[in-house]
Amino acid sequence: MTLLVENPAGLDHLTPPGHPERVERLEEINEALSAPEFDSLTRMIAPMASEAALLLGHPQDYIDHVRARIPESGMAGLDPDTWASPGSWEAALRGVGGCLAAVDAVLAGTHRNAFVATRPPGHHAERDRAMGFCLFSNVAIAARHALEVHGLSRVAVVDFDVHHGNGTQDVLWNEPRALFISSQQIPLYPGTGAASERGGSNNVLNLPLPPGSGGIEMRRVYQAQAFDRLRSWQPELILVSAGFDAHVDDPLANLAWTEEDFAWLTRSLCDIADEVCAGRVVSTLEGGYDLPALAASVAVHVTELKERGA
Repeated sequence: MTLLVENPAGLDHLTPPGHPERVERLEEINEALSAPEFDSLTRMIAPMASEAALLLGHPQDYIDHVRARIPESGMAGLDPDTWASPGSWEAALRGVGGCLAAVDAVLAGTHRNAFVATRPPGHHAERDRAMGFCLFSNVAIAARHALEVHGLSRVAVVDFDVHHGNGTQDVLWNEPRALFISSQQIPLYPGTGAASERGGSNNVLNLPLPPGSGGIEMRRVYQAQAFDRLRSWQPELILVSAGFDAHVDDPLANLAWTEEDFAWLTRSLCDIADEVCAGRVVSTLEGGYDLPALAASVAVHVTELKERGA
């Protein structure tokens, strides 16, 4: 079965008017996934992560810094793009906790795969820096949780957000048990993600894609570089940073993918998971800023997971 982890507290993480990472993103996703075709999903509310879990990805002084920046009222900027409101601490901790709960469920065998519908996103949060709308490194913490708490030997993270997952890369750079594969538009924020960035143990594979290259180039690059590397790694769990801002309608980038491109990539990753790790996939929402495109893309992504989880 497929587990859907929901984070209602994400609706209380507020950003300034006009900010692309807004409450409506989660509202649109929740509405899309309330359609009858998703009735078979198992649903749970994301639990709060413990501080010990946060330490898997961040030092104590950074955690304390973020907590201190949460305002009692209004909004506070952690950097020019990244904001917090009174509800942001709970939203962020439940985002991390939701990822950990999904990993726990999939590794326990109660669910074949999972999708975590949460905000704020996480893949830009570095070990000691909030940036790119992100407070904590959700997926990197989940990867280290699988390694440290569940005792796995190898995990893989695949990030197909249009922006490079610099935070995930930073947290996992010196983690030889984790393979990080990331495709991203280059040039684009945050300015990292070159093919020359290979990790402390040759455990990073970056796949730069030029603006306007579309789904055909994405498929070629994944088939030529990513899939064999993923198979040869033989991960015991595949985690996905599922950003949908490579969509042709997204206002922040120009890769021009379609819903079918996201469906193809999800199917392909599930195929590999079936081969190497009994289908175990945990996917977590990252970006996606055109609301109709985001909802439609999440729907096809979760549909592919659901069909494998049946």
